[in-house]
Amino acid sequence: MTHIDAAGNTPGFKNPLDTVIVAIAHRFGHRSKEVERFLRFAVVGAVGAVVDFGTLFVVQATILPPVHPLSVAAATTIAFCAAILSNFTWNRIWTYPDSRSKSVRRQLALFAFISVVGWVVRTGWITLAYQPLGTFLMPWVLPLIHLFRPAYVPSETAAGKLGTFVAMVIGVIVVMFWNFFANRYWTYNDVN
Repeated sequence: MTHIDAAGNTPGFKNPLDTVIVAIAHRFGHRSKEVERFLRFAVVGAVGAVVDFGTLFVVQATILPPVHPLSVAAATTIAFCAAILSNFTWNRIWTYPDSRSKSVRRQLALFAFISVVGWVVRTGWITLAYQPLGTFLMPWVLPLIHLFRPAYVPSETAAGKLGTFVAMVIGVIVVMFWNFFANRYWTYNDVN
């Protein structure tokens, strides 16, 4: 059995954010442990978002430019898979280190299932919204881009890339809440 310290960490893993997260969470009284878990989940999610967006940027800039809804769906799916692996690993190690009554395989399967539900919602939203959002936002964003790159001329995929990223931000925020509550009460339901 793994020893868990007062902050909910395993002895070998210390995170510089633990002190801040615990201090914020303790302001919530009897709900402090759940707030602490949510804040850790949000930090893990932020790291996952960096992995997600970074992977999407690289994939769209190299092998799958956003020229068709299927290429957008494929690129966001690749990015999603990279983020899921990151998120599961860090949630198991840091957010829920005291959840060990289920095997890692079972937890990963539950985590993946919940994530796939979120992915379906997110990918559907992005696939439907990327082009209208990009077309709408490009005239607003172009003057800002010109402040830093005066000679910039948008490529034919620029609006699609912009729309993909904006739709993804909205999708990530909505799906984060689904993922937290579904994982808390299903995947990691063995913690107090």
